[in-house]
Amino acid sequence: MFNSTVLEVAIGLIFCYASVALIASSTYEAIASWLDLRSKTLLCGLTHLLNAKSGSGEALLLNIYNDLLAHPLGTGVALNIKDIKNKPAYIPSKNFALALIHSIQEVPGNFENLSADIDAVKDEQLRSLLRSLHQKVKGDLNRFQHELATWFDSGMGRVSGAYKKQSQIWCFVIAFVIAVVFNINSVQLFKTLWLHPALIAQLSIPTTNPMLVTDAYTQLQTLPIGWGEDFTLSMLRDPSAIVGWLVTASASLFGAPFWFDLLKMLVRLRGTGTKPEGEPPQHTTEPNAK
Repeated sequence: MFNSTVLEVAIGLIFCYASVALIASSTYEAIASWLDLRSKTLLCGLTHLLNAKSGSGEALLLNIYNDLLAHPLGTGVALNIKDIKNKPAYIPSKNFALALIHSIQEVPGNFENLSADIDAVKDEQLRSLLRSLHQKVKGDLNRFQHELATWFDSGMGRVSGAYKKQSQIWCFVIAFVIAVVFNINSVQLFKTLWLHPALIAQLSIPTTNPMLVTDAYTQLQTLPIGWGEDFTLSMLRDPSAIVGWLVTASASLFGAPFWFDLLKMLVRLRGTGTKPEGEPPQHTTEPNAK
């Protein structure tokens, strides 16, 4: 189906995309961890979910973050949102549901008076939602917690989607910067590998997934990429190079696991191909028939 040149070129390009995707995603995760982007995104999502931009809503949000069910590492005595240290990046839905119930109660733990506590919620939209859910389950506490957890999961699904979209944009930007800095031009790389497929022989195909970033970077250097000694600023304005960098950055959005899985499949396909000329045939020893 494929000749050796097509396979070698495909393997080289796919390994390149997998490496760039791995480096870009690892760089983004490091930045996200340093800036606490996950915890900030969760806080923003809860703020919108509870209408907690100011006043009583902010007080309710603060009570939830002071509840150890929602924030096990918290002190429980923060006076405002800014005072909360080590904000969680994730809250289990069941824990959030119970923390919300505790936060609206005048006397935490007095579940018999929960209906009156719901009526005392100041935000009209949140009060209407809680009252509707409480009436739906006819006062059953366990079912009420389940409904709150389902509502929370639905809201966090939208937050997760927004965070994923944001991460993809930044991973694309990071991958494009990597492509420019190291001149990983897909167009030029394809042409070079097509004319010299033997260059792939220098590549050590990984046997584990995921591959280490340092290993990916080291192996990436064996491919025909880079600027060389004749670099000039005019090269940055080359339309062909810009297209090649955009292709490289766009391919990284599929993610390193996708490319590494595809790479392994092609390596197995190459291994089942025709044996090179001059290689002695393999013989199997069979027992003599009686």
